Amino acid sequence: MTNQETLRKMNSILADTLMETLDINFTEIGSDFLTATMPVNSRVHQPMGLLHGGATVALAETVASAAAHLFVGDPSKEVRGIEITANHLKSKRDGLVTATARPVHKGRTTQLWEVRVTDEEGNLISLCKMTCIVLSKS
Repeated sequence: MTNQETLRKMNSILADTLMETLDINFTEIGSDFLTATMPVNSRVHQPMGLLHGGATVALAETVASAAAHLFVGDPSKEVRGIEITANHLKSKRDGLVTATARPVHKGRTTQLWEVRVTDEEGNLISLCKMTCIVLSKS
């Protein structure tokens, strides 16, 4: 399956989920990364009109979880997120944010993913880390 076919398939399963509500869209796959975008508008604002940190974390967890599943490389395994942290560094009122997940560690039982959330100019909005556990499918 080509990267474009994989992206189409990934985006097609987002209906009726939080990802559809937040308008998250997978946009790019590389040999060691996955990227997704989310528009910044009133649907993801906190009361002061800024991008809500929870929406940012939902974007980061979405892209890290999907990347972990894509890159586990063993169909008899599945991946679950067990911890996520976020440092919000810059505010955003509107436009688009892009989250790129890259592995820091891909072990047999745990994976650590770094997710950089940036704006259209490449400014770092949030830096997130997500730990996943690799389990045998039951």
